[in-house]
Amino acid sequence: MTTATPAPRPGRPRTITRERIADAGMAMGLPKLTFVGVAALLGVSHMALYKHVANLAALKLLVAEAIFTRWQLPDTGNDDLEHFLLRFSASLRELVKSHQGLAPYLIRRKVTTPAMLARIAAHQAEVARLYGMSMERARWLLSTVAFHCIALADTVYAAGDDAWEEEDAEIEAEFDLGMRALIIGALAMEPHSKGGT
Repeated sequence: MTTATPAPRPGRPRTITRERIADAGMAMGLPKLTFVGVAALLGVSHMALYKHVANLAALKLLVAEAIFTRWQLPDTGNDDLEHFLLRFSASLRELVKSHQGLAPYLIRRKVTTPAMLARIAAHQAEVARLYGMSMERARWLLSTVAFHCIALADTVYAAGDDAWEEEDAEIEAEFDLGMRALIIGALAMEPHSKGGT
């Protein structure tokens, strides 16, 4: 007995996909994200969008996850650990600077998706393997650098305006110096517990 395959339905092709929703949400930016705005960018009604995303919190999470999973992590193993962590910090800073409102989704575990957590764990394992350290040490180093970098970048770039454009070079130099000090200090520490202290 054979089962008939349903024929494709006539009409226009499906216009709402997770990828297209994420693209529209990224175009709007997390702070300005609305159902009506994303629906308009997709060319559908906001009620049609609700069939794919339950609420505004879920929409923001979908967009945040897409931003994070599309982020190109810096290559590992091409230089010493200190320089890799400096590149990692600079890359995170640009990610937060480019995507206002992303920081809470990167720092708070309650709003971090399983896909994001899996990517973080895989990156930590890669760093541990390439730099010959324990997974606990890699996790602590990367988490320490990431937490401070994301929090600082969120504070520095929160205004999202160009009013302080002439201060950019000075602020970013201070940012880099502060992150370098943190990284040198973290590398000198031996974490004695899960918390790293």
